Amino acid sequence: MKTSDLVVRTLKKENVTQKYIAMKLGKSPQSFCKKLKRDSLTTDELLRIADILDVTFEQAFITKDGTRIEISNK
Repeated sequence: MKTSDLVVRTLKKENVTQKYIAMKLGKSPQSFCKKLKRDSLTTDELLRIADILDVTFEQAFITKDGTRIEISNK
């Protein structure tokens, strides 16, 4: 599953429109839609979307020894 698919599913679950998120990110709805289609959202944008939705976003690498190297908004 692509990152943009996760965003779209989360927006649906939270009953929030892409247009609303675009506005909150300071982007046009068309620009945001293109970023979703290209699957080119940055980690900073994903963190901002999570904050807007008041949900947790995590992204991590877990090394062979179990060390978790993560990015999270919470």
